[in-house]
Order: sequence, then C-alpha cells, then structure tokens
Amino acid sequence: MRLWARTSVAIICAGYLIVAGAQETISNAGPSPYPQAAKDWPGEGVIRVFGWMKQNRESFWKQRERKQGAWVLAGDSLLGNWKTSERDLAPTPTANRAIGGDVSRGLLFRFQEDVLDLHPTGIVVLIGGNDLSALQKTDETARNIDRMLQAIRAQAADLPVILCTLPPRDSEKAPIKPVELTKLNASIRELAQKYGNVELLDLYPLFATVDGQPKLQLLAADRLHIGAAGYEVLGRALKAKIESMKVAANG
Repeated sequence: MRLWARTSVAIICAGYLIVAGAQETISNAGPSPYPQAAKDWPGEGVIRVFGWMKQNRESFWKQRERKQGAWVLAGDSLLGNWKTSERDLAPTPTANRAIGGDVSRGLLFRFQEDVLDLHPTGIVVLIGGNDLSALQKTDETARNIDRMLQAIRAQAADLPVILCTLPPRDSEKAPIKPVELTKLNASIRELAQKYGNVELLDLYPLFATVDGQPKLQLLAADRLHIGAAGYEVLGRALKAKIESMKVAANG
C-alpha cells in the first residue's frame, strides 16, 4: 500500500491520466508496459502506476521459468511486503507476485503475465486496500476481483484459489471509511461462494479485536501494513488452508 512514488509516477483516476517520467517502449523481452490511456486498461476504477512497479514486474519476468507451477500470491503490499513468504509456506513452492501500491485494476491488468502465465498450482488473492484509500466504489473493486476469478476459471476451472478478506487498519496517512471495508469484505465473501474452486480465508477476524478494532500488535508501526507478528498469523492460516485444499484435491 505504498502511496507515494519514489521515481516516475503515473496515476489514472476517474478516467484521467497524469504521467511523469520517460515513456516506455513495448518489448517482447519483458512484461507488457502499463497503458498510457485509461481506455486501454481492463476493468474499472482507479489506476495507480509507480516507478517501482515496473522494476518489480521486470524482476518477476526474469523468474518466470523457475516459478512455473508454484502457488502464486497476488495482491498489493499486504502480500508484497511478506519477505519470508517462501520460507513460511514451505514446503509448498510459492511465487510472490504482489506489488506495493497496487489496486485491483492494476492487478487485473498484469494478472495474465504475472500470475496465470506461471501455470500455478494454486493462487492466493488479497487486493482492495488501495482501492479503499482511493475512495473507489466497492462494487467496482468487487467486479475487478470477479474478472480475475473468471480469468482463472477460463484457464483452469478446477484451479484452487484462496480469496482473502482485508484486515482492519487504523492509518492516518491512508484513512478509509470502516463501513466501506465492511462492504468490500462482504462482497469478497460472496465471490468466494460463487465459484466452486475458490475458498475464503477470512483475515478480518484474525486481525480484529472483538469490537472490530485492529490488533495493533499484528500491524506495522504505520497501522496500515502487516507487521512481523501479523505475518506469523497470516502464514499459519494460509499454510493450513493450502494444505487442506491439497488434501481435498487428492481425495
């Protein structure tokens, strides 16, 4: 959920495009460049492009062959900052393809190249926090996530998918309306029930107190991102879910 660019930045919001930095050229030797016009993006809603996203995707591209058949983690910084994900989810081979600052429309754009082209054994999706920060309508975010689930089904109808709700947060730098988080999580839960290959990992109750406040000991100091203790909780929950889906698939 990184909100500010360190290098070149392009932001598209409500149909307007603002670009700073050099223009990219299309190359067959790397990932498809982010479109310059809003009309050329799939999905709907806000688009954010920061300089580090291109660097992340170039790094992903170099690992495409080595990561074939892995479980792929797709999302924003909540997964992208999880530097020990490979170790924590072992022995399941994983590929972390989450990028800080990404929104659902951005993940949808790169979903084929960064996720599906790895021919994954399973996919974990955790996205939408930056959509909330941008005050995007939750139904737009839900439809973008649904488009990803449809793309998965088109490639492999029985591919295991773990769809995660968003944990609570309390950040002054990236404030959101709690009611919007509740609405988006409700939509995510509905999407998980829509597809037979999708199971829900409900992170909200794992990271919330009984009165709905975030468990600050599980968050980073900014009260926005997941902290070290939070990744331990996430790792145990996700590993158990992956193992249960493996058993179901083999049984």
